[in-house]
Amino acid sequence: MRTQEALERFWKSFLDTLPAGERPARGWADAWSFGNSPEMADELLALVLQGEKTATSGLKWSYEAEDDALPEAGQYHILLDGGGMPRAVIEIVEVRVQPFRAVEEEIAFEEGEGDRSLSFWRQGHWRFFAQECRLIERTPSWDMEIVSERFRLAFPQS
Repeated sequence: MRTQEALERFWKSFLDTLPAGERPARGWADAWSFGNSPEMADELLALVLQGEKTATSGLKWSYEAEDDALPEAGQYHILLDGGGMPRAVIEIVEVRVQPFRAVEEEIAFEEGEGDRSLSFWRQGHWRFFAQECRLIERTPSWDMEIVSERFRLAFPQS
């Protein structure tokens, strides 16, 4: 189970790997896991740790429903496994907000899932976002805004 103390220890472990002059000026922005199940969280985290997943996408309406700020380039985030334990630190390098229909093959490939094609990305993410839409009482559409983030793995823990 994730605790503030565990997150603080993990963040300090990350900082200890950096020269003093290269440490981020501020702490991590958020701690979260991928997907909507412990299994999905572990599966996608494994892709990050293997270097295959360097992007992710979320539904902008979900950020709004949770009153969460959108991610920003330069932020650090702690990735959690399916059990809620910190396992990696990523740095956001780019954020794009665009309609679902406009997400490019590049993002699909960088998300590292399935065969990494845009077709696979659209099928899987449509199902995922449609579930989220039901929870927040929205109707999915090709024009719903997607928040795509590119990131780099800054600190893994195996």
